[in-house]
Amino acid sequence: MSDMDRPYRDDDDDALRLECGVFGVWDLPAASAITALGLHALQHRGQEACGIAAFDGRRFHTERHMGHVGEAFDQPDLTQRLPGRGAIGHTRYATAGASVLRNVQPMFADLESGGIAIAHNGNLTNFLTLRHQLVAEGAIFQSTSDSEVILHLVARSRKARMIDRFIDALAQIEGGYALVALTNKKLIGARDPLGIRPLVLGILEGRHILASETCALDMIGARFVRDIEHGEVVVISEDGVESLRPFPAACARPCLFEYVYFARPDSVVNGRSVYDVRKRMGARLAAETAAEADVVVPVPDSGVPAAIGYAQASGLPYELGIIRGHYVGRTFIQPSQGIRELGVRRKHSPNRAVLDGKRVILIDDSIVRGTTSVQIVRMVRDAGAKEVHLRSASPPIKWPDFYGIDMPDRDKLMAATKTLKEMEQLLEVDSLGFLSVEGLYWAMEAGPRDPVHPQFTDHYFTGDYPTRLLDREIAEGRNAPMEVQLSLLSA
Repeated sequence: MSDMDRPYRDDDDDALRLECGVFGVWDLPAASAITALGLHALQHRGQEACGIAAFDGRRFHTERHMGHVGEAFDQPDLTQRLPGRGAIGHTRYATAGASVLRNVQPMFADLESGGIAIAHNGNLTNFLTLRHQLVAEGAIFQSTSDSEVILHLVARSRKARMIDRFIDALAQIEGGYALVALTNKKLIGARDPLGIRPLVLGILEGRHILASETCALDMIGARFVRDIEHGEVVVISEDGVESLRPFPAACARPCLFEYVYFARPDSVVNGRSVYDVRKRMGARLAAETAAEADVVVPVPDSGVPAAIGYAQASGLPYELGIIRGHYVGRTFIQPSQGIRELGVRRKHSPNRAVLDGKRVILIDDSIVRGTTSVQIVRMVRDAGAKEVHLRSASPPIKWPDFYGIDMPDRDKLMAATKTLKEMEQLLEVDSLGFLSVEGLYWAMEAGPRDPVHPQFTDHYFTGDYPTRLLDREIAEGRNAPMEVQLSLLSA
């Protein structure tokens, strides 16, 4: 869900963010309330904004809000405001700057053949190219989100049936995506040809559900049926579930960062327990980066499973040396530099009883810029730690992402610009260690990485992008007329 007007991202904000989560339900009473519950479970995938679109058999009803799901959709009159037996929902990721309501999903369009609402998780790598072409042909955009491009492509298709129009639109987009769409008669789900972004099918009271993760099914008491497969389009209607495969067969390459960081640990993604994978990552990390220490401490919450695995494999005690505050809330203060440096302490507090006088192995899920890591290391030292050995449960991040992860440019990725020794000095640690790419594949129980046809999307570690990056190629001056290059560079 790329935005042309994405706000400035604070360099002190070192958290990776996924674009969003999607949810859909068909032919159930109080569909909007069920969708709101599903979105609660997917809140970790997007905390800036949320929206729901519902269809009551005659007309569509939509609401889009800034803020968390609980702030927007926990009112008792929700099913009166959003009536109907079909609904889709969306949670949008948080940015460091101003929020833009016009980019919040689901997005809706009234077409000649009926209404359609779309919610999108991922990023289109040819978004700017398609947008330029559509605007040149007279299209008027109401947002700067790549998701709106899909609506325009559906509207301009010359196919007769809505599902054929939808597939016609999918044939023109590139990148990583999981989509849910609601029409007058159907709920549609689609996953990109490589399965980069996840999407699952569930069932509740005999009716079908679509969601980004299985934890959303658990939230509403639905039963997991299966993953939507890579390149698959599913059509859910009064006739049941129809599976379509409109694109040439390709080898699946799901995103590894779902397991490293994004998915909830209680989810099962592509048949693998996220929690179990993260524990194996920690166990392998212990084997690859052992250190003399007294205690293993996770950076909560995402570092917890890997730290448990590390502690079990190393025989060292696992302790909660950092306590996370879960009631921080959002701040609208524009802080001074001095206040900003205390930002980590709003979320994390040292447990001096665990840290004082100890040699600490600190486990984090990943390290991006290193700005948050250095503040946490200082906090641990201030609490009396004698040594701090930082370990990352993922390989070094050296390349940016273009498939739905809000990741800095390469020159701001610490591991892309510095040696291990330089990183140790920057982070003020006694030692630094990363899980190897081979170790991550081991944790996935996928066998050795195939260098020709990798089993996963892993470009942020290897530079091996699974698709072409058309917009980026154009911005760099390749493969496009000059007028197109200039228009995209100015966008």
